[in-house]
Amino acid sequence: MQTAVKKALGFAWVLPALVLLGAFVYLPLVQNFGFSLQKWDIYSGTSEFVGLKNYLKLVDDPIFWSALGNNLLYAVISVAFQVFGAIVLAAIIESIRSDRWRRSLRAIYFVPSAISLTVAGLLFYFIYEPNLGLLNAALDSVGLDALARPWLGQESTAMLGIIAMSQWQGFGYSTLLFAIAIQRIPSELYEAASIDGVGPFRRFFTVTLPLVREMTGLMMIVTISGAFQVFNEVMVMTSGGPNNSTQVLGTWLYRSGFVRNDFGYAAAIAMVIFLVTLAIALVQLWITRRRRVEW
Repeated sequence: MQTAVKKALGFAWVLPALVLLGAFVYLPLVQNFGFSLQKWDIYSGTSEFVGLKNYLKLVDDPIFWSALGNNLLYAVISVAFQVFGAIVLAAIIESIRSDRWRRSLRAIYFVPSAISLTVAGLLFYFIYEPNLGLLNAALDSVGLDALARPWLGQESTAMLGIIAMSQWQGFGYSTLLFAIAIQRIPSELYEAASIDGVGPFRRFFTVTLPLVREMTGLMMIVTISGAFQVFNEVMVMTSGGPNNSTQVLGTWLYRSGFVRNDFGYAAAIAMVIFLVTLAIALVQLWITRRRRVEW
C-alpha cells in the first residue's frame, strides 16, 4: 500500500512536467509533421494536402543540400574546437597550481560566451568589413595585404568567417564545463599516476579523458544539435548570402516560410532538422552508455 502511494506521489510530481512537455514539445512536433504534408499559405489561410511532395521537393532543392552541407561543416568544426579543443584547454587551466590564475583564466575565456550571438555577429561583421575592418587592417600592417579580401562577400570565405565567430563566442563556455568535470576527478588518481612516473600527456589520455567521458558525450550532443539549429549569426552577418552560399537549414526554413510563403515546405525542413538532431543524440547516448566509466 505504501509503495503504491509513493509511486502515485512520484507520478504526481512529474505529471506537470509531462503535461508541459506534451503541450509545448510533442504536440507541436505532431502538428508540424501534419503541416509538412500540406501546401499551406499562412497569409490567406488556405491549405491543400499534398502528401510527401514537400519531402520530394527537398531532394531536388540544391540550396537545401548546400544548407545541409554548411550545417555539417559547422558541426564538424564545432566538435573539433568546442569539444576536443575545450577539453585540452580545460586540462591545461586545471593543471596550473595557482588557484588565482585558474579562476582568472576561467573568467577570461568565459567572457565571450556572455555576449549575445547577435552582438557577437555584429562585432565580427565590422571586423570582417573589407575597407575599415580590423582583420584586413591587421593583415596590411604586417605585410600580408595580399590575403585581405571581403571575407563575408566571397562564397569561399563567408561561411568559414561565420563559423570562426561562433567558435570564439562559444569556446569559453565549453571550456568552463570541462573544467568543472575535471575538478570532480579525484586528485588521488593524478597523484598515483605521478608516483608511477606517468607524464602529463599520458595522464591526460589515461586519466582525464576517460573520466570526463560523460561530459564529452553531453557536449557533443549539445554542440552538434546547436550546429543544426544555427540561425542568429547567419542572419546577422550575411542573411544567407552571397548567392545563398551561407544558407543553413534554419535560415532556409525561415526564407521558405516567411519570404516565399511556402510553410508546408518550411515544415518539412523543420522535420529534417528534428530527425537529424534526434538521430545524432540517440547514437551519442548509446555510445556514451556503453562506454560509461563508474568512479
